[in-house]
Amino acid sequence: MGVGRDVLATIGNTSLVELRRVVPPGCARILVKVEGQNPTGSMKDRMAQAMIAGAEGDGRLRPGGTVVEYTGGSTGASLALVCAAKGYRFRVVSSDAFSEDKLAQMAALGAEVTLVPSAGGLITTQLIEDMIAAARGMSEEPGAYWTDQLHNTDSIAGYHPLGEEIWDQTGQRIDAFVQSIGTAASLRGVATVLTRHDPRVQIVAVEPAESAVLSGGGKGAHRIEGIGIGYHPPMWEPGVVEEIVPVTTADAEAMARRLAREEGLFAGTSSGANVVAAIRVGERLGPGASIVTLLVDSGLKYLSTFYRRPEPTRDAVSRPG
Repeated sequence: MGVGRDVLATIGNTSLVELRRVVPPGCARILVKVEGQNPTGSMKDRMAQAMIAGAEGDGRLRPGGTVVEYTGGSTGASLALVCAAKGYRFRVVSSDAFSEDKLAQMAALGAEVTLVPSAGGLITTQLIEDMIAAARGMSEEPGAYWTDQLHNTDSIAGYHPLGEEIWDQTGQRIDAFVQSIGTAASLRGVATVLTRHDPRVQIVAVEPAESAVLSGGGKGAHRIEGIGIGYHPPMWEPGVVEEIVPVTTADAEAMARRLAREEGLFAGTSSGANVVAAIRVGERLGPGASIVTLLVDSGLKYLSTFYRRPEPTRDAVSRPG
């Protein structure tokens, strides 16, 4: 493999794995991209590298500058990694609504963390707006560059290599791609590549059922970290997707637990939601189809959240379908 120039050389080229035990009979083949293999344990390493490279390229970020962002944690850890590798100061706005593990990881990588209080540990539109306002204030300081992940289209290109990896690893045969919506950059980046190779690939979005605004529902509080901001993300393009699948927090958490116990794949709640949605699509498309989705990040980021809480009884979790 040779010697990497620095840690950034380890981003990408993650494994694609077929699910065996959580997929019901009669379902399509479900393949998951194990993005927890990236250096911070998240697909967000890809977009963080792309955003910093883009800003360096056009002068928005200069040597000795400070990077600023608001984040639930995964983007913050990824930016902290890139900033550490490149020698930038990094200031991040987050909240107690997000995993303690993520907050600790950001700090360990050198981020200066400011916390915005939440309402009972829930992710709400108001919380996101408060975090954005705090980051905006920091960005007005001299030498600061705000990556502004909800608006930064540099991040979309960061996921083009992910799309190419999926295309190659599937042997250029894929019927649908399923991905949950946070900023919408990952779905757009991968969809651009896959549909360029084959326009017949179906693109499916996933959102929290408790805040199903993309499906035309109302905003609400949920616990699926990294997705469902309560309004249409600025980079969201509804024309890209053929279907939107709402998934409850309970179903997402239950599937994440099943993936760990039955498949040995340790991931977070948005990954659980992705697999729930992929199975629903797979039951519709049938056993001849191949569906790819993302295990967005490692379950190590969630040890202090739902993995610590007692598992609900079977009757408390709705059956996917």
